[in-house]
Amino acid sequence: MRIDMIKGRDKAEIKTILDISYKVATDELHLLPRDRYQVVTQHEPEEMVFWDVGLGLERTDKILLFSLTSSPREQIDKEHFYANLVKALHEGIGISPSDVMINITSNTKADWSFGNGEAQFLNGKLD
Repeated sequence: MRIDMIKGRDKAEIKTILDISYKVATDELHLLPRDRYQVVTQHEPEEMVFWDVGLGLERTDKILLFSLTSSPREQIDKEHFYANLVKALHEGIGISPSDVMINITSNTKADWSFGNGEAQFLNGKLD
């Protein structure tokens, strides 16, 4: 999971964002135990541009972009993830629902190597 944000958040808030997003992803997308890979990238304000596409979304400098890559998930699981991540971030640290954008890209087991130049899902080291 990649999380892009504008610079200026303190370490505690970033940790909370990471913990909340991991918990919701685990619950709703049924991640495997210890399947936690998160990268935060902080940008200057002019490096993140998110225009409203006609949905009436008002963005602030607290905008978060979550980009996930995973095996294919059921539509209902994705919808629950979107809704519950927004809810948890709003209730947990006051992030506006309109400041949470999420993108999930699906791939297959052959698209992963976790290290050592191996395809662990294909060689039997991971299920």
